[in-house]
Amino acid sequence: MADKKAAALPRKVYERELLRLQMELVKLQEWVRASGTRLVVVFEGRDAAGKGGTIKRVAEHLNPRVARIVALPKPTERERTQWYFQRYVEHLPAAGEIVLFDRSWYNRAGVEHVMGFCTQEEYQRFLRQCPIFERMLVEDGILLRKYWFSVSDTEQQDRFRRRLEDPLRRWKLSPMDLESITRWEAYSRAKDDMLVHTDIGEAPWYVVESDDKRRARLNTIAHLLASVPYEEAAPQVLRLPERPPSTGYERPPRDLQTYVPDHAATL
Repeated sequence: MADKKAAALPRKVYERELLRLQMELVKLQEWVRASGTRLVVVFEGRDAAGKGGTIKRVAEHLNPRVARIVALPKPTERERTQWYFQRYVEHLPAAGEIVLFDRSWYNRAGVEHVMGFCTQEEYQRFLRQCPIFERMLVEDGILLRKYWFSVSDTEQQDRFRRRLEDPLRRWKLSPMDLESITRWEAYSRAKDDMLVHTDIGEAPWYVVESDDKRRARLNTIAHLLASVPYEEAAPQVLRLPERPPSTGYERPPRDLQTYVPDHAATL
């Protein structure tokens, strides 16, 4: 697949399989909640590699009280003085929860290292400590899955261009994103070094070919489901109660309340 571009996945095929997989994700969610499992999924990759769209499809039909997305902003001055992993530990799941990291502690191995936002000493310390940190998470019973979204330079540039021309998506672009075009090889070397140091048996990296967003989404969700030994939990039996007879309540006159104007009627 990496050497030969696969044919575009038809939209109807994509939507049908996506819905099926999302139904399985709901089953996974209920199993996580019932069993008290803690699941962490890390989504990493270059800018515009398709991480956000995949996370959106994963979480689309899940209960936000069970499955939450963590996308941290740049650290505060106080957080910069903490142990590097400290602010991520705060967002790890409790029993019965799923956490989807839209970028994670691997910021230090990528953008911070390439852009010079951390020292070489801090970078090397991260590469030493990260496998230890992740082994501790797994040893404590957390299910940890890590996905790297791999996008080609030409596809990334095309996506940047489309975002730049689309007023609804222009907010996704930042000067830092555009800077990544001129630092393509530096990011490539950083990714290679990261995989060498942190692709460990307890928490391996899974690479997702993401030039085709539809394929990337389906492949990631299918792999995630296959990697977790979930079982279908018996749903709670719910019955719609009968509406009790009226006790004489009367709704206040409509002119006593301020309603939203009917914009739809003007269309």
